Amino acid sequence: MSRPDTALPDFLPTCRAALEAAESFRDVAKAAVAAMVAPEGKIDAALLEREQFAAHGYAWLATYVTALRELLHWAERLEAGGGLGELESLILQAAFGEYLQQMTGGIALSQVEIFRPRDMGLDGARITSFHTPAVETLIARGNTSAARQRLAELIGAGSGFGDVALGDETLEMVRDQFRKVADDHMDAAHEWHRKDELIPMAVVEQLAELGVFGLTVPEDFGGSGLGKTAMCVVTEELARGYIGLGSLGTRSEIAAELIRLGGTPEQQATWLPRIASGEIQTTAVFTEPGTGSDLGSLKTRAVKDGDVYKITGNKTWITHAARSDVMTLLVRTDSVQPGYKGLSMFLAEKPRGTEDDPFPAPGMSGGEIKVLGYRGMKEYELSFDGFEVKAENLLGGVEGAGFKQLMATFESARVQTAARAVGVAQNALELGLGYALERVQFAKPIAAFPRVAGKLAWMAVETMIARQLTLFAAREKDSERRCDIEAGMAKLLAARVAWSNADNALQIHGGNGYAEEYKISRVLCDARILNIFEGAAEIQAQVIARGLLTRGRN
Repeated sequence: MSRPDTALPDFLPTCRAALEAAESFRDVAKAAVAAMVAPEGKIDAALLEREQFAAHGYAWLATYVTALRELLHWAERLEAGGGLGELESLILQAAFGEYLQQMTGGIALSQVEIFRPRDMGLDGARITSFHTPAVETLIARGNTSAARQRLAELIGAGSGFGDVALGDETLEMVRDQFRKVADDHMDAAHEWHRKDELIPMAVVEQLAELGVFGLTVPEDFGGSGLGKTAMCVVTEELARGYIGLGSLGTRSEIAAELIRLGGTPEQQATWLPRIASGEIQTTAVFTEPGTGSDLGSLKTRAVKDGDVYKITGNKTWITHAARSDVMTLLVRTDSVQPGYKGLSMFLAEKPRGTEDDPFPAPGMSGGEIKVLGYRGMKEYELSFDGFEVKAENLLGGVEGAGFKQLMATFESARVQTAARAVGVAQNALELGLGYALERVQFAKPIAAFPRVAGKLAWMAVETMIARQLTLFAAREKDSERRCDIEAGMAKLLAARVAWSNADNALQIHGGNGYAEEYKISRVLCDARILNIFEGAAEIQAQVIARGLLTRGRN
């Protein structure tokens, strides 16, 4: 093979061969974990909990394999179009070299948890069989110091961060448009964070005019009728400017998806056009104090009284609650039915609050939860005491369908969150690069020092990995294929990459990164939440592992 710091014409066949070995190793890992948690062929819940570390490690291993497969497909698309350049080749070889090494050397599930093959009971012979000549070549020559140095030189010289290979002129135009929008608000966004202010309504209205809130709403209901891939492109670019900009569309995406999939024709006609135009702002009201991801234990009650339901209970971690006009509200309508069966979803109307009176609705009150980051829409605790919702606003007109209706939106929500994470990761990379090029120490920019260059290079590599995995999940959704596992993988990996990039970019800033005036201090705070909401990393790994083991998918 050629030097690792130049384009390698024979690299794709090597990666293909290594991917086959990785897929075989993943299958071996699956069999080993299945023997631990499903010895009789069906998952034993107690064993799955006991062997949680092994199961979650397998989920991460499978995520790595899927990510490498999609990065290879990305490179193959570029090669077919004559666009696989030196920079993209370096990204590919570094990704394969590092992830292949981690598959047997250790995958970080968190900063204090390293998963290794022995945690699944795999012996030396099985590990040795994974190390084929292609795998060994990539481990030895893929993610070398020389390769990272060359990659850092290329991105530092203005070569960009790699062709995304969207393969669609319309999507490219959309990306360019929203990149400019994000750039225009970057400086102001940092001040919104520092002053802990809501994103100005003028900005919300601008996004409404650009169609952000109706991006995936069908054209028959006033939306753009675009797919989840377009949603990812828009979300990533907006989140690159500020996570709050990328998140404004999340609530409308969730609400519109709930109504489109589970609403009556009358509810669709009433609400979808208003959401799509931005006339109304929505918020998702699901979580309760003490429940977290255990939605089956929700206690907030809805009791029918004539033509209304009266809501009583408490909700927490509700984003954008004061400024919203309608809540997608998950509550219990049947106290007899256990768990998820008694839950129902409502489209609960409320007056939009003001700074002086955030919750003017009768029977409803709330208070702000002060947070480290993700401040532009604010977080709230809500209390309901006889709050009234029209009976006609029961989603689908059927009680007890709330959890099923919510589950139907999880794929889209997690793909969208993964796209937000990619945008935050890209922002951190750009901030770190910009500072490294400008900061001079010992008579040269610090970007010239190998440890700094190595950080920047790996940030660029892993951002592209997360991006391609996210776009893959979106394309699966657009093709109407089930993608709960793929969406979960994208969210799991992209959230980690966002945090890693932010942490490394702050390290590149040194002491200045810890100062509030530097944007990276905000990005670090914003990035941290991505590993928690829309399913914490531990929950996400559990879902992936159970799904792969139950449905036989890899």
